[in-house]
Amino acid sequence: MAKGRELKGRIKSVENTRKITRTMEMVATSKMKRAMDRVVGARPYAQALGEVMSRLYSPELAERFPLLRQPTQVRRAAVVLITGNRGLSGAFNANLIRESRNLIGQLERDGVEVELHAVGRKGLGYYRYVGRAVASSRTDIGDRPTSENAAELVDGLMAAFAKGDLDAVYIVHAHFRSAISTPRQSASSTAVHGPSRS
Repeated sequence: MAKGRELKGRIKSVENTRKITRTMEMVATSKMKRAMDRVVGARPYAQALGEVMSRLYSPELAERFPLLRQPTQVRRAAVVLITGNRGLSGAFNANLIRESRNLIGQLERDGVEVELHAVGRKGLGYYRYVGRAVASSRTDIGDRPTSENAAELVDGLMAAFAKGDLDAVYIVHAHFRSAISTPRQSASSTAVHGPSRS
């Protein structure tokens, strides 16, 4: 009789676990849908802003506004790596770290002095583990970054670029394509200032 009761208890436990898992799945699906809507909604603005900036550029303006200058040779560059603060996200953080390692390696092979800026615990933890110096780090930015967070990240880099201390700034970030694209496609590096790298 005890075995029957024990078996019933286990069945009940498995059913409860299934209910909890289903609820967690529904919450995760809802969060993902909201995040996807925000990303897709922001894309047209980002593209329009990029087009406006490219149309505005001229050598005369670059002389007046140091942030518009386009160095012919890159001697010193900053790489900003943006990863998550938590794990359990598949290959998300691993792909971003791999992309940053490839970019830093290529820049250093080209004779460029690279300073690394890490945003997120996972990227910071990796580079501390391998013993690479990190110029600055931020781990306090949550799931919903604000424009103030962005300003805090870039103000110092903009000042360094305007003074000529940096010739290029590269951002290694996740690029959302679709919910079914493979995680391997999610990491990309974007040249904010300086020449693009393919």
